[in-house]
Formats: sequence, C-alpha cells, structure tokens
Amino acid sequence: MIINNEDIKELTAEIIEGHKHLRTTLILQDGTELVFQEATIANLVRAFIKVKTHPTTKKVKLRGRKITERKKGYAEWQLVEEENDNSQIDLS
Repeated sequence: MIINNEDIKELTAEIIEGHKHLRTTLILQDGTELVFQEATIANLVRAFIKVKTHPTTKKVKLRGRKITERKKGYAEWQLVEEENDNSQIDLS
C-alpha cells in the first residue's frame, strides 16, 4: 500500500492523558485509522533522515528483534539497523 498526501484526511500527533509518549493517528479518506506509537514514528524518522541527509546512503533497513541487553528505559522489542551491501551509492 502506498499512501499519498491525497489519501490522508487527518493526522493527529498527541500525548494522550495519563501517558508520557506521543501517539500519531492517521485517518485515511476511506475511514481507515492507523495509530502509531512514538517509537514507531521515531524509527521511521531515523531511517528517513539517514537516507535523505547522508551523501552516499540510498537505503536503510530496520529489522525487528528482541534485545536482551539494552540501555535502561528501552523496550525489549527494537527495530535495529541492518547492514546492506546495496545501501551505498556507487561513487566510482
């Protein structure tokens, strides 16, 4: 599924009462609602910025996996960057 700007009826980013993390709700023109947790949007933005701003990177792939040893406050399930041979633009 490719979602274009024209497909979006409304986008709301908010911290719901009683919570401390951001939630983003995307409502499509057909009424479909997609709700994203803060970590999901953060990963999307992280990958987007790396590809958009890096001079040679053309692809970033994040894969979900359980991380047993992690920084305090981080969830066990994380999207972790995967190394990819085709991720760099050929500069030769």
